Amino acid sequence: MAIDNDRTHVRCYDTISEKLEMRVYGDGSLPTLVYLPGLHGDWTLVGSFRRALGGRVRFVEMTYPRTLEWSLDDYAAAVETELAGRGITRSWLLGESFGSQVLWGLVARSRLQIEGLILAGGFVRHPMRWGVRLAERVSGGISLGLLTRVLFGYAKVARFRYRHSPEVQANIQEFIDRRTALDLQAAKHRLHLIAQNDLRPVARQADMPVYGLTGLIDPVVPWWWVRPWLRKNCPTLREYRFVWSADHNVLGTGSKAAAEHVVRWMGEGACRGRARGAS
Repeated sequence: MAIDNDRTHVRCYDTISEKLEMRVYGDGSLPTLVYLPGLHGDWTLVGSFRRALGGRVRFVEMTYPRTLEWSLDDYAAAVETELAGRGITRSWLLGESFGSQVLWGLVARSRLQIEGLILAGGFVRHPMRWGVRLAERVSGGISLGLLTRVLFGYAKVARFRYRHSPEVQANIQEFIDRRTALDLQAAKHRLHLIAQNDLRPVARQADMPVYGLTGLIDPVVPWWWVRPWLRKNCPTLREYRFVWSADHNVLGTGSKAAAEHVVRWMGEGACRGRARGAS
């Protein structure tokens, strides 16, 4: 185990392709927030959000393996294994897009003590499953060369936008470097999991506070379908907030506002916990 100041970098949970990875930032005395990444499957787009948290929480990042075989329950089991290896038994969960499916999987397993759930561009059952299936078919026909050209254009825009942040610049380069042919296949497999699974019964029975966070413009996971369902069917939904300047990647494009909402929600949860303990 290598330790670098307040960050511990751990690699474990072998698969045939690579390993699930975890990085932990911050002291164990702080409330813990576990980030479950979206379809891209790694921590390379969450650097600006982590910076915006400003060390106010203990932040745990996950990078999934490029597996083509895992079920959602396998993802959740792997996350539990990683967290248990670090002695983390209680935390908040932050599920970004596909990561929200892993989040509900952890709720269903009922092994981790979950203090609260935050969906960032997340959902329970995707409101456009036909669109997910179409994306799955299309992704199977995209060549690595075409993907590289698209990502090169993205990188040019992102590097200009974050030109004053060396850490985010490095994360963008890592994001580009990680996009391989196997990575594309793994993303396709995750799309299949989204189309295949229906976690609405789990959300209906959740007994921990639930929060939602989304960018105003999000055609990937349309909030105008997600939010009404949560309000009607999720009894512990506390709040659902918009970041007006952000898009589907709300933690990246609206990092400062997103961080403030998350820190406030976690603080409110801590207050409720102390009140229950005093009563």
